[in-house]
Amino acid sequence: MKLMSFNTLFCTNYFTKKIDFAAIADVIKKCEPDIVGLNEMYGKSEMADYDSQTEKLADLSGLTYCNFAEACTLEEGTFGNGILSKIPFSDVQVIPIPEEEIKTGTQLYEPRCLLKVRYDNGLTVLVTHFGLNHDEHIHAVNTVLENLEDEKCVLMGDFNVTPDNDILKPIQEKLVDTSIYFNKPYLTFPSTNPYKKIDYIFVSKDIKVISADVPQIAVSDHLPHTVEIEI
Repeated sequence: MKLMSFNTLFCTNYFTKKIDFAAIADVIKKCEPDIVGLNEMYGKSEMADYDSQTEKLADLSGLTYCNFAEACTLEEGTFGNGILSKIPFSDVQVIPIPEEEIKTGTQLYEPRCLLKVRYDNGLTVLVTHFGLNHDEHIHAVNTVLENLEDEKCVLMGDFNVTPDNDILKPIQEKLVDTSIYFNKPYLTFPSTNPYKKIDYIFVSKDIKVISADVPQIAVSDHLPHTVEIEI
């Protein structure tokens, strides 16, 4: 089974600065995943290019089963995470990440969520996108820890922190960061001349990892991250 994590920049072509569903779907097809966790996706909108983006990518990529997880509503429409899958899933939950009442950070705050998807084979996939501020990170990590499964569990997404950040330690203690299976060190952002790794696929310790990669396909502002596993 092949997994993929991909921040799509709401399906924008990084080079043309225009929404380009075909180009984003082409990246997905080239990576040949069975399951894709998506970050920065729009759901319902009165603007055609921002409406039903997850469903549009599902149609273009051939990954039939999909779900959009709303985290917040922005000017363009509902915004959040998504999942594409070749395999039907049995249960979907959208779990809000609590917001800080008194915001102490200096970066933009936006509501975030965790998408939790279960499959009949026992696999659980969690897709999330952490905020930009430290207090947001604390809430995000706590939400993730509360929703992890002990077995057959995958966590993926854009965490907006580098691997040496202490905020990740509780997750690193429970799950395996599949970047240890890279055949060379890879960075994920920005997609051209990347200088940091902020995109992750973690797996529970019972999952066998065959390989992991960051395909060098620059279309979004993030490079995709892929992992091949056996469960």
